[in-house]
Amino acid sequence: MRVSELVAVSGVPLATVKYYLREGLLMPGEASSATQAEYGEQHVRRLSLIKALAGVGLPLAKIRIIVGLVDHPADTVFETIGGALAALPPYSADADAEADDYPRARAVLERLGQVYRPAYPVVAQLEKALAAAEDVGIPMTDERLDVYARHIRSIAEVDLQLMPTDSVASAIEYAVLGTAIYEPVLTALRRLAHQDVGATMFARRTFDGFATSDRQENP
Repeated sequence: MRVSELVAVSGVPLATVKYYLREGLLMPGEASSATQAEYGEQHVRRLSLIKALAGVGLPLAKIRIIVGLVDHPADTVFETIGGALAALPPYSADADAEADDYPRARAVLERLGQVYRPAYPVVAQLEKALAAAEDVGIPMTDERLDVYARHIRSIAEVDLQLMPTDSVASAIEYAVLGTAIYEPVLTALRRLAHQDVGATMFARRTFDGFATSDRQENP
């Protein structure tokens, strides 16, 4: 297809397509003349990926990392997927400092028997979150950690079992977009579960004589 058709199919403006081509985010088309090139489904798919990543708020520099891994995977699937997921927010200033150790995160991961690699940005995110919990007086207890970790691991196992393996691009797209799209779903489901459980546990309990139930009777 011509670039005009690519624009029509992808929904990405011509100026943006040309910008992605100049920046190397979109692979060149196959030259058909001195001034024309042909594009295919791989270009449509790449534009869809870039559009989706930009839609969830990723800056161009992070999108570049992800599409770079699609085009030039690391030595293993583990390293490739890990590198792509590391490009997702939230971003921690500590991760850029390349700290040698994150004691809270290390203790948690060692307790759970999980991989501890301080260079992986998410470790810095966990350290920061654990420190914040301590600062407000509700540190992560072993009891809470064990319960959280057990269920989160089950979610991770399902996610990876469902990951497509037909191509590197498919695997990275699934891992990155699935993480970005489903994490808000998990947060919403957790809060809705709190609501449902709380309706049973606390509907008739009071604080200093004031009912907390929405179903208070009129005086």
